[in-house]
Amino acid sequence: MRPTLVIAFTLLLNYGSYAQLYFPPNTSSEWETINPETLNWCPDKIDELYQYLADNDTKAFILLKDGKIVLEQYFDGFTAESNWYWASAGKTLTAVLTGIAQQEGFLELQEASSDYLGTGWTSCTPSQEAAISIWNQLTMTSGLDDGVADPYCTDPACLQYLADAGTRWAYHNGPYTLLDGVIENATGQNLNSYNQQKVKSITGMDGLYLPSGYNNVFFSTPRSMARFGLLILNQGNWDGTPVLSDTAYFNQMVNTSQDLNKSYGYLWWLNGKESFMLPSLQVVFPGPLFPNAPDDMISGLGKDGQFVNVIPSQNMVWIRMGEDPSGVPVPNLLNNEIWGYINEFECNLNTQILTEINVTLYPNPVKGMLHLSSQNDLSAASYKLYTSLGQLAQKGTFKNDASLNVENLPLGLYFLELSTEKGMQTLRFVK
Repeated sequence: MRPTLVIAFTLLLNYGSYAQLYFPPNTSSEWETINPETLNWCPDKIDELYQYLADNDTKAFILLKDGKIVLEQYFDGFTAESNWYWASAGKTLTAVLTGIAQQEGFLELQEASSDYLGTGWTSCTPSQEAAISIWNQLTMTSGLDDGVADPYCTDPACLQYLADAGTRWAYHNGPYTLLDGVIENATGQNLNSYNQQKVKSITGMDGLYLPSGYNNVFFSTPRSMARFGLLILNQGNWDGTPVLSDTAYFNQMVNTSQDLNKSYGYLWWLNGKESFMLPSLQVVFPGPLFPNAPDDMISGLGKDGQFVNVIPSQNMVWIRMGEDPSGVPVPNLLNNEIWGYINEFECNLNTQILTEINVTLYPNPVKGMLHLSSQNDLSAASYKLYTSLGQLAQKGTFKNDASLNVENLPLGLYFLELSTEKGMQTLRFVK
């Protein structure tokens, strides 16, 4: 069933109105976790999501609740230290940097882009070019023709007039990319330096903008993308330190920015709106962008399924890095399908515990062999062993000896889920 509808005007009230957020420290890899079981999330359903992610070329998936890690999984040799590109999900970081530049007085959104890029940055007439503002670049309403041979091209010959600025929405990368030049010329700093000073040093993010053709593409580790989502969940504030403190700008960024594509803010995609548009199509589709997702979700979406999703009503952030077999610029269907699995997580584990099979285990903590004791016959019991992050570590069926060899498991907290024809029980132990 689709999550509870959120009335549009209460969107911003949801930010920061739930449980107090946890922020991981900047100086270590420490990050507090939440056991999925405490949320009544069924391990079998989590396994189904992980299998779907693996089948669809995922590299990394992290889900935060109240700022703490609930799920973290890596695939195909990718690790927490691996770097990957954000693609167009990085547009959201550009939106934040633009807002910071405005709050510091370096620029104003209504100013002409040519004030910072110089005249002749397009092939338009002087009056047509002067009408294009920084706001138009942020909202994809420049009026420049996205149907040119290379819509990523930022050369003046590629930036051709098609409609008056503000009258047409089109997902056009060329004008967007030149926001980098606006920020650099306005602040007097290159993009990486400004990002390091204003965002990364405060949030503990890593990563760099690297040139790729006409683009500047942001690369980072998965946890850095999750940190960025947490910053947005807390309205641009990192554990009491303001990063994007211009609340008016922040509110505009995460709400409908123009009437042409109601599901687009300042380079952020918005769910729960009455209609949406997609790249390369001048079609308005009815309904929300992600039917399976909460209505108040805002998203950074990038090619090959780079996602940073922020859901204020659930105090949740989740990110996905990887590839996508569909190859579409904004893979909204993949995002929506992942939500289909997340919506099935809850399975009321408390009810299962009421039918427990009275098993005890020892020793606890354990070093090598973990033994189980019960008045019931465990010779045919099946088991699944999960880490504290919900990752499946072992599974199988007991034979005559109701014991497990956990000697090779890393140190930590584990959950053992047992199933017999007489009931189920979940026990925890420490290695």
